[in-house]
Amino acid sequence: MAKKFEEFNLNRQILNAVADAGFTVATPIQEKAIAPVLSGQDIFGIAETGTGKTAAYVLPILMQLKYAQGDSARALILAPTRELAMQITEHIQIFSKYTDLRTVVVYGGLGPKTQIEQIKAGVDIIVATPGRFLDIYLAGHINTQYLKFLVLDEADKMMDMGFIGSIHRILEIVPRKRQNLLFSATMSNLVQKIAGDFLKHPTLIEVAEQATPAATVTQTLYEVPNFKTKINLLQHLMKNDEEFKRLIIFCKTKTVADNIFSFIERRFGPEAVRVIHANKGQNTRINSINNFKEGNIRVLVATDVASRGIDVSEVSHVINFDVPIIIEDYVHRIGRTGRAYSKGDALTFYTPAEKYYIEKIQKLIRQEIPVVPLPPEVFVEETPYEEKQAINRAIDDQKRKEDPDFKGAFHEKKHAAAIAAAARNKTNKQPAWKKKKFKK
Repeated sequence: MAKKFEEFNLNRQILNAVADAGFTVATPIQEKAIAPVLSGQDIFGIAETGTGKTAAYVLPILMQLKYAQGDSARALILAPTRELAMQITEHIQIFSKYTDLRTVVVYGGLGPKTQIEQIKAGVDIIVATPGRFLDIYLAGHINTQYLKFLVLDEADKMMDMGFIGSIHRILEIVPRKRQNLLFSATMSNLVQKIAGDFLKHPTLIEVAEQATPAATVTQTLYEVPNFKTKINLLQHLMKNDEEFKRLIIFCKTKTVADNIFSFIERRFGPEAVRVIHANKGQNTRINSINNFKEGNIRVLVATDVASRGIDVSEVSHVINFDVPIIIEDYVHRIGRTGRAYSKGDALTFYTPAEKYYIEKIQKLIRQEIPVVPLPPEVFVEETPYEEKQAINRAIDDQKRKEDPDFKGAFHEKKHAAAIAAAARNKTNKQPAWKKKKFKK
């Protein structure tokens, strides 16, 4: 039986805030992590997204900080993206509302002036992306000597995004005597390396097999021949607005995301959809996510920049319009639905060129995802010549990755055609009359 929050050694202010937020029973990661964190142990937590890991470390940290003290931060929480940093800050504000603890969030994408002013006014907890934290520290505005807690959240994503150098620089400027908490959805070689540099005799907490999607998410695959058929399938599914009531559509590139956004806007109206990706301004992204959270819009179209930064309950469906090339991102994408014990559906559309990544994903999650036939109402478009060539080229590249000696069907056909053309040119010598210069 799951443990109630009342059973943990948390003070009344925190328990009241937890109750106000509607939480009564701890999730497995919370049940396993809260007591060891309270007792001062370093933690290496392997937890899939959507399991409640933020509260698993925030609650015991708040309990130990207790009240505002001095002007310098005593806890530093590092996150890979601004969206995740903002989400963690929201959780802290919810759980610390009956305390006077001060939290400042710092991230790039907008000027640091306001963030510096907030830090100078006095802070207990800093939530930050690594780059912006270092910028403000190096400019002389952050004092790290009083830090007691250092948290790396979604360490695997930080490694994917190339933050390992920044993390090592931060480790050089924080006190040696501190409590360290590291959380990751997967245990890659780089994550294990940073854990070795960062943690001292950690308690390993694993709440699910590595890279296992939440049990509350039903996964489905649709094999489609081309981009236009994907659009037709998306349109067909979205007609069922009772079932597909709140969905996130993930795309591989900004261009595809913008195209999908324009299509949905035309078909279902401008109030139905927003799009977020790296080219969108910070305020636009925040407003889009808030509109989606509040239920003002039905669809959020996003690239992987947002796959870990959206914490919205009651997302009915995640649709992978494109299969992610970084296969670990699949787990994070589909973790946007089926959160906090709710049920959710994750649908993935894949072309012949994307089948390679589907096989790798199934190997990673140690599950076979069922393939569902296309509904008869969906019109299957003929694949245009250029797209067909791109698919063939991609398949050849994949085969070459697995076997460096593979020459490729696409390559061989082109090569044979070139040889045949050269042979024809040799035999068909230029006629004599073409060589003559005619007199005027």
